[in-house]
Amino acid sequence: MKKLGDFALGLQHVGLPTNDLKATIAFYESLGFETVYQVRNEAAGEDVAFLRLKNLTIEPTKTGRQPCTGRHRHLAIDVDDVEAAYRLAQEQGYRIVSNGVEFLPFWQKGVKFFILLGPNQERVEFNQYL
Repeated sequence: MKKLGDFALGLQHVGLPTNDLKATIAFYESLGFETVYQVRNEAAGEDVAFLRLKNLTIEPTKTGRQPCTGRHRHLAIDVDDVEAAYRLAQEQGYRIVSNGVEFLPFWQKGVKFFILLGPNQERVEFNQYL
């Protein structure tokens, strides 16, 4: 039997609620994302942007209906040198909320990661498979 996943080509985008679209765009652009589209959705009363970093796209959305409380647990970005990324995050003054570069025994050889706190209290994880 065919499944909906059979139609999938990959991850299209991740939605991210925000109280401050301008600050959210600035934060993600400082990480290397590029704003590829921005629009006002009049029908929904929302301001929307699409930010892209290589094959990862996020969609921060500001709505006037209710304040955002960081409803997403985290967004993980795959990196090839987590130690160098961590040093750069420290140098650039990002708010790091992990205990430095941490290790988990996930997958075959484990993973190393660190976590930043974004402007909407979302956790942005930089993760390297070992």
